[in-house]
Amino acid sequence: MNDPVPAATSRSDGLVDVHAHFLPPWYVDLARRHGHEVPDGMPAWPGWDARAHLAFMDERCIARSLLSLSSPGIALSSDIDRPALARRVNEHGAQEAARWPDRFGLLASLPLPDVDAALTELDHALDSLGADGVILPTHADGVYLTDPLHEPLWTALAARECVVLIHPTAPVGSESTGLGLPLPMMEFLFDTTRVVLGLALAGTLTRHRGLRLVVPHAGSLLPLLADRAALFQLGMRMALPPENPEHALPGVIEALKNLWWDLAGTPTATHVNALLTHYGPAQLLYGSDFCFTPPIAVDLQMALLDQVWPGLPPLASSGVPEPWRDVTRANAERLMQHPSTMPAPGCSED
Repeated sequence: MNDPVPAATSRSDGLVDVHAHFLPPWYVDLARRHGHEVPDGMPAWPGWDARAHLAFMDERCIARSLLSLSSPGIALSSDIDRPALARRVNEHGAQEAARWPDRFGLLASLPLPDVDAALTELDHALDSLGADGVILPTHADGVYLTDPLHEPLWTALAARECVVLIHPTAPVGSESTGLGLPLPMMEFLFDTTRVVLGLALAGTLTRHRGLRLVVPHAGSLLPLLADRAALFQLGMRMALPPENPEHALPGVIEALKNLWWDLAGTPTATHVNALLTHYGPAQLLYGSDFCFTPPIAVDLQMALLDQVWPGLPPLASSGVPEPWRDVTRANAERLMQHPSTMPAPGCSED
Protein backbone atom coordinates (compact mmCIF):
# COMPACT_ATOMS: atom_id res chain seq x y z
CA MET A 1 0.00 0.00 0.00
CA ASN A 2 1.28 3.47 -0.84
CA ASP A 3 1.27 5.74 2.18
CA PRO A 4 0.13 9.22 1.10
CA VAL A 5 2.48 10.73 3.70
CA PRO A 6 5.45 8.32 3.65
CA ALA A 7 7.93 10.74 5.23
CA ALA A 8 6.14 10.91 8.56
CA THR A 9 6.50 7.75 10.60
CA SER A 10 6.01 4.00 10.32
CA ARG A 11 4.54 3.25 13.77
CA SER A 12 2.68 -0.01 13.48
CA ASP A 13 -0.20 0.99 15.74
CA GLY A 14 -1.20 4.05 13.75
CA LEU A 15 -3.04 7.21 14.71
CA VAL A 16 -6.09 7.70 16.90
CA ASP A 17 -8.53 10.13 15.29
CA VAL A 18 -10.60 11.82 17.99
CA HIS A 19 -12.46 14.14 15.59
CA ALA A 20 -14.13 12.08 12.87
CA HIS A 21 -17.75 12.15 11.76
CA PHE A 22 -20.28 9.60 10.62
CA LEU A 23 -23.35 10.55 8.64
CA PRO A 24 -26.20 8.06 8.28
CA PRO A 25 -28.13 8.59 5.03
CA TRP A 26 -31.44 8.61 6.92
CA TYR A 27 -30.14 11.50 9.05
CA VAL A 28 -29.29 13.53 5.94
CA ASP A 29 -32.80 12.92 4.59
CA LEU A 30 -34.29 14.02 7.91
CA ALA A 31 -32.11 17.13 8.04
CA ARG A 32 -33.19 18.13 4.55
CA ARG A 33 -36.85 17.67 5.44
CA HIS A 34 -36.31 20.09 8.31
CA GLY A 35 -34.77 22.81 6.19
CA HIS A 36 -31.08 21.87 6.19
CA GLU A 37 -30.57 21.43 2.47
CA VAL A 38 -26.84 21.70 3.16
CA PRO A 39 -25.01 21.44 6.51
CA ASP A 40 -23.76 24.57 8.26
CA GLY A 41 -21.38 26.44 6.00
CA MET A 42 -20.71 23.50 3.69
CA PRO A 43 -21.55 23.32 -0.02
CA ALA A 44 -23.20 19.89 0.22
CA TRP A 45 -23.76 16.89 2.45
CA PRO A 46 -20.84 14.46 2.06
CA GLY A 47 -21.45 10.79 1.53
CA TRP A 48 -20.46 8.37 4.28
CA ASP A 49 -20.37 4.65 4.90
CA ALA A 50 -18.33 2.62 7.32
CA ARG A 51 -16.32 0.63 4.78
CA ALA A 52 -15.28 3.76 2.90
CA HIS A 53 -14.26 5.30 6.22
CA LEU A 54 -12.18 2.24 7.06
CA ALA A 55 -10.47 2.42 3.68
CA PHE A 56 -9.74 6.09 4.30
CA MET A 57 -8.21 5.15 7.67
CA ASP A 58 -6.12 2.31 6.25
CA GLU A 59 -4.61 4.56 3.58
CA ARG A 60 -3.49 7.04 6.25
CA CYS A 61 -2.42 4.60 8.96
CA ILE A 62 -5.23 5.59 11.32
CA ALA A 63 -5.79 2.74 13.75
CA ARG A 64 -8.96 3.97 15.43
CA SER A 65 -11.51 6.75 14.91
CA LEU A 66 -14.06 8.14 17.34
CA LEU A 67 -17.25 8.71 15.35
CA SER A 68 -19.48 11.67 16.14
CA LEU A 69 -22.31 13.61 14.54
CA SER A 70 -21.27 17.03 13.27
CA SER A 71 -23.26 20.25 13.03
CA PRO A 72 -26.22 20.81 12.84
CA GLY A 73 -26.42 17.80 15.16
CA ILE A 74 -29.60 16.90 17.00
CA ALA A 75 -31.11 20.42 17.00
CA LEU A 76 -32.51 20.21 13.49
CA SER A 77 -35.69 22.12 14.34
CA SER A 78 -37.92 23.04 17.27
CA ASP A 79 -40.62 20.52 16.33
CA ILE A 80 -38.43 17.42 16.19
CA ASP A 81 -38.38 14.78 18.95
CA ARG A 82 -34.79 15.33 20.01
CA PRO A 83 -34.49 12.59 22.62
CA ALA A 84 -35.75 10.08 20.03
CA LEU A 85 -33.37 11.44 17.39
CA ALA A 86 -30.39 11.35 19.76
CA ARG A 87 -31.22 7.76 20.68
CA ARG A 88 -31.46 6.73 17.02
CA VAL A 89 -28.20 8.49 16.10
CA ASN A 90 -26.34 6.95 19.03
CA GLU A 91 -27.67 3.46 18.42
CA HIS A 92 -26.63 3.75 14.77
CA GLY A 93 -23.13 4.85 15.78
CA ALA A 94 -22.90 2.12 18.40
CA GLN A 95 -23.83 -0.50 15.80
CA GLU A 96 -21.00 0.66 13.55
CA ALA A 97 -18.57 0.61 16.48
CA ALA A 98 -19.73 -2.86 17.50
CA ARG A 99 -19.06 -4.20 13.98
CA TRP A 100 -15.47 -2.93 14.08
CA PRO A 101 -14.70 -2.46 17.80
CA ASP A 102 -10.95 -2.13 17.29
CA ARG A 103 -11.34 0.53 14.62
CA PHE A 104 -14.33 2.67 15.65
CA GLY A 105 -15.48 4.26 18.88
CA LEU A 106 -18.44 6.55 19.51
CA LEU A 107 -18.88 10.04 20.89
CA ALA A 108 -22.61 10.16 21.58
CA SER A 109 -24.94 13.07 20.86
CA LEU A 110 -27.23 14.51 23.55
CA PRO A 111 -30.66 16.15 23.06
CA LEU A 112 -29.79 19.64 24.28
CA PRO A 113 -30.94 22.14 25.44
CA ASP A 114 -33.13 19.76 27.49
CA VAL A 115 -30.61 18.95 30.23
CA ASP A 116 -32.79 16.32 31.91
CA ALA A 117 -33.19 14.47 28.61
CA ALA A 118 -29.46 14.88 27.97
CA LEU A 119 -28.64 13.26 31.33
CA THR A 120 -30.90 10.33 30.52
CA GLU A 121 -29.27 9.84 27.13
CA LEU A 122 -25.80 10.20 28.66
CA ASP A 123 -26.49 7.26 30.98
CA HIS A 124 -27.88 5.18 28.13
CA ALA A 125 -25.01 5.99 25.77
CA LEU A 126 -22.25 5.23 28.28
CA ASP A 127 -23.82 2.36 30.18
CA SER A 128 -25.85 0.54 27.52
CA LEU A 129 -24.18 1.48 24.24
CA GLY A 130 -20.59 1.60 25.47
CA ALA A 131 -19.90 5.05 24.03
CA ASP A 132 -16.40 6.45 24.59
CA GLY A 133 -17.71 9.92 25.43
CA VAL A 134 -19.95 12.63 24.02
CA ILE A 135 -19.93 15.47 21.53
CA LEU A 136 -21.54 18.75 22.60
CA PRO A 137 -22.47 21.57 20.20
CA THR A 138 -21.49 25.05 21.28
CA HIS A 139 -25.20 25.86 21.56
CA ALA A 140 -28.63 24.41 20.84
CA ASP A 141 -31.46 26.81 19.96
CA GLY A 142 -29.22 29.65 21.09
CA VAL A 143 -28.78 28.19 24.59
CA TYR A 144 -25.00 28.11 24.95
CA LEU A 145 -23.04 25.59 26.98
CA THR A 146 -22.03 28.50 29.21
CA ASP A 147 -25.63 28.84 30.44
CA PRO A 148 -25.86 27.88 34.15
CA LEU A 149 -28.69 25.45 33.37
CA HIS A 150 -25.97 23.06 32.10
CA GLU A 151 -24.39 22.75 35.56
CA PRO A 152 -25.99 19.32 36.27
CA LEU A 153 -24.64 18.07 32.95
CA TRP A 154 -21.11 19.27 33.68
CA THR A 155 -21.36 17.65 37.11
CA ALA A 156 -22.37 14.31 35.60
CA LEU A 157 -19.72 14.45 32.86
CA ALA A 158 -17.00 15.27 35.39
CA ALA A 159 -18.13 12.53 37.78
CA ARG A 160 -17.78 10.00 34.97
CA GLU A 161 -14.50 11.58 33.78
CA CYS A 162 -16.19 11.60 30.40
CA VAL A 163 -14.43 12.57 27.17
CA VAL A 164 -16.26 15.60 25.74
CA LEU A 165 -15.58 16.95 22.27
CA ILE A 166 -16.85 20.51 21.91
CA HIS A 167 -18.02 21.15 18.36
CA PRO A 168 -18.99 24.47 16.79
CA THR A 169 -22.27 25.10 15.06
CA ALA A 170 -23.68 28.17 13.32
CA PRO A 171 -23.47 30.97 15.91
CA VAL A 172 -26.55 32.91 16.91
CA GLY A 173 -26.87 35.85 14.49
CA SER A 174 -24.37 34.45 12.01
CA GLU A 175 -26.75 35.17 9.15
CA SER A 176 -25.83 38.83 9.80
CA THR A 177 -22.29 38.56 11.14
CA GLY A 178 -21.04 35.89 8.74
CA LEU A 179 -20.58 38.41 5.89
CA GLY A 180 -21.77 35.83 3.41
CA LEU A 181 -18.60 33.78 3.94
CA PRO A 182 -18.50 30.05 4.74
CA LEU A 183 -19.27 29.74 8.45
CA PRO A 184 -16.41 27.30 9.17
CA MET A 185 -13.90 29.93 7.99
CA MET A 186 -14.33 32.22 11.00
CA GLU A 187 -17.68 31.80 12.75
CA PHE A 188 -17.05 28.22 13.86
CA LEU A 189 -13.77 29.29 15.50
CA PHE A 190 -15.45 32.27 17.16
CA ASP A 191 -18.21 30.09 18.60
CA THR A 192 -15.82 27.51 20.04
CA THR A 193 -13.63 30.25 21.51
CA ARG A 194 -16.48 32.13 23.19
CA VAL A 195 -17.81 28.94 24.77
CA VAL A 196 -14.52 27.60 26.13
CA LEU A 197 -13.40 31.01 27.38
CA GLY A 198 -16.86 31.47 28.90
CA LEU A 199 -16.57 28.16 30.73
CA ALA A 200 -13.11 29.10 32.00
CA LEU A 201 -14.13 32.58 33.15
CA ALA A 202 -17.26 31.24 34.86
CA GLY A 203 -15.21 28.72 36.84
CA THR A 204 -16.90 25.71 35.21
CA LEU A 205 -13.60 24.14 34.19
CA THR A 206 -12.08 24.50 37.66
CA ARG A 207 -15.21 23.31 39.49
CA HIS A 208 -15.28 20.14 37.39
CA ARG A 209 -11.73 18.84 37.31
CA GLY A 210 -12.87 15.43 36.12
CA LEU A 211 -13.83 16.82 32.71
CA ARG A 212 -11.78 15.62 29.77
CA LEU A 213 -12.72 18.41 27.40
CA VAL A 214 -11.35 18.38 23.83
CA VAL A 215 -11.16 21.70 21.97
CA PRO A 216 -11.32 21.26 18.17
CA HIS A 217 -9.57 22.86 15.22
CA ALA A 218 -6.09 23.42 16.70
CA GLY A 219 -7.55 25.24 19.67
CA SER A 220 -9.66 27.59 17.52
CA LEU A 221 -8.64 31.10 18.68
CA LEU A 222 -8.04 30.21 22.32
CA PRO A 223 -4.22 30.09 22.22
CA LEU A 224 -4.24 33.55 20.66
CA LEU A 225 -6.81 35.13 23.00
CA ALA A 226 -6.06 33.46 26.34
CA ASP A 227 -3.64 36.16 27.49
CA ARG A 228 -6.10 38.91 26.55
CA ALA A 229 -8.89 37.16 28.46
CA ALA A 230 -6.60 36.80 31.47
CA LEU A 231 -5.82 40.52 31.38
CA PHE A 232 -9.51 41.41 31.34
CA GLN A 233 -10.18 38.91 34.12
CA LEU A 234 -7.50 40.57 36.25
CA GLY A 235 -9.07 43.96 35.64
CA MET A 236 -12.52 42.72 36.58
CA ARG A 237 -11.19 41.14 39.77
CA MET A 238 -9.40 44.34 40.76
CA ALA A 239 -12.79 46.04 40.85
CA LEU A 240 -14.09 43.52 43.40
CA PRO A 241 -13.81 43.97 47.17
CA PRO A 242 -10.78 42.21 48.71
CA GLU A 243 -13.00 39.75 50.57
CA ASN A 244 -14.71 38.54 47.37
CA PRO A 245 -14.06 34.78 46.96
CA GLU A 246 -13.41 35.31 43.24
CA HIS A 247 -9.86 36.38 44.12
CA ALA A 248 -9.01 32.91 45.42
CA LEU A 249 -10.18 31.08 42.29
CA PRO A 250 -7.76 29.93 39.58
CA GLY A 251 -7.39 32.27 36.66
CA VAL A 252 -8.39 31.58 33.07
CA ILE A 253 -4.86 30.56 32.04
CA GLU A 254 -4.72 27.89 34.73
CA ALA A 255 -8.23 26.66 33.89
CA LEU A 256 -7.33 26.16 30.23
CA LYS A 257 -4.31 24.00 31.10
CA ASN A 258 -6.61 21.06 31.85
CA LEU A 259 -7.98 20.93 28.31
CA TRP A 260 -7.10 18.70 25.36
CA TRP A 261 -6.57 20.06 21.86
CA ASP A 262 -7.21 18.33 18.54
CA LEU A 263 -5.22 19.33 15.47
CA ALA A 264 -8.04 19.19 12.93
CA GLY A 265 -8.46 22.11 10.56
CA THR A 266 -5.38 24.20 9.83
CA PRO A 267 -2.51 23.15 12.12
CA THR A 268 -0.18 25.91 10.96
CA ALA A 269 3.07 26.87 12.63
CA THR A 270 1.26 29.82 14.25
CA HIS A 271 -1.45 27.62 15.75
CA VAL A 272 0.75 24.72 16.84
CA ASN A 273 3.44 26.99 18.28
CA ALA A 274 0.80 28.86 20.27
CA LEU A 275 -0.61 25.60 21.61
CA LEU A 276 2.81 24.32 22.62
CA THR A 277 3.82 27.64 24.20
CA HIS A 278 0.72 27.76 26.38
CA TYR A 279 -0.01 24.09 27.03
CA GLY A 280 2.88 21.89 25.92
CA PRO A 281 2.64 18.69 23.85
CA ALA A 282 1.09 16.35 26.43
CA GLN A 283 -2.54 17.04 25.49
CA LEU A 284 -2.36 17.45 21.71
CA LEU A 285 -4.54 15.02 19.76
CA TYR A 286 -4.99 14.11 16.12
CA GLY A 287 -8.27 14.91 14.37
CA SER A 288 -9.09 14.54 10.68
CA ASP A 289 -12.61 16.05 10.61
CA PHE A 290 -13.45 13.42 7.98
CA CYS A 291 -16.03 13.02 6.30
CA PHE A 292 -16.75 16.75 6.18
CA THR A 293 -13.08 17.30 5.35
CA PRO A 294 -12.43 15.36 2.12
CA PRO A 295 -9.49 12.96 1.89
CA ILE A 296 -7.37 15.29 -0.24
CA ALA A 297 -7.72 18.03 2.41
CA VAL A 298 -6.89 15.55 5.20
CA ASP A 299 -3.72 14.63 3.31
CA LEU A 300 -2.83 18.31 3.03
CA GLN A 301 -3.35 18.73 6.79
CA MET A 302 -1.07 15.77 7.50
CA ALA A 303 1.54 17.16 5.13
CA LEU A 304 1.29 20.52 6.91
CA LEU A 305 1.98 18.86 10.25
CA ASP A 306 4.91 16.99 8.71
CA GLN A 307 6.26 20.32 7.50
CA VAL A 308 5.61 22.31 10.67
CA TRP A 309 6.56 19.80 13.35
CA PRO A 310 10.36 19.46 12.78
CA GLY A 311 10.75 23.22 13.17
CA LEU A 312 9.07 23.34 16.57
CA PRO A 313 10.99 23.51 19.87
CA PRO A 314 12.26 20.10 21.05
CA LEU A 315 9.64 18.07 22.88
CA ALA A 316 12.04 15.58 24.46
CA SER A 317 15.26 15.70 26.45
CA SER A 318 17.09 14.28 23.44
CA GLY A 319 16.64 17.60 21.67
CA VAL A 320 14.91 15.86 18.77
CA PRO A 321 11.16 16.47 18.39
CA GLU A 322 9.16 13.29 18.83
CA PRO A 323 7.06 12.62 15.70
CA TRP A 324 3.62 14.16 15.96
CA ARG A 325 2.04 10.79 15.21
CA ASP A 326 3.75 9.25 18.24
CA VAL A 327 2.89 12.21 20.47
CA THR A 328 -0.79 12.36 19.55
CA ARG A 329 -1.20 8.59 19.66
CA ALA A 330 0.23 8.35 23.18
CA ASN A 331 -1.89 11.30 24.30
CA ALA A 332 -5.08 9.74 22.89
CA GLU A 333 -4.38 6.52 24.75
CA ARG A 334 -4.15 8.47 28.01
CA LEU A 335 -7.30 10.42 27.17
CA MET A 336 -9.33 7.31 26.42
CA GLN A 337 -7.90 5.11 29.20
CA HIS A 338 -8.44 2.01 27.09
CA PRO A 339 -5.92 2.20 24.24
CA SER A 340 -6.51 0.27 21.06
CA THR A 341 -3.88 -2.36 20.39
CA MET A 342 -4.86 -3.38 16.88
CA PRO A 343 -2.55 -1.95 14.22
CA ALA A 344 -4.06 -0.36 11.17
CA PRO A 345 -3.62 -2.61 8.12
CA GLY A 346 -0.61 -1.71 6.04
CA CYS A 347 1.34 0.05 8.81
CA SER A 348 4.79 -1.51 9.03
CA GLU A 349 7.21 -1.47 11.92
CA ASP A 350 10.31 -0.68 9.93
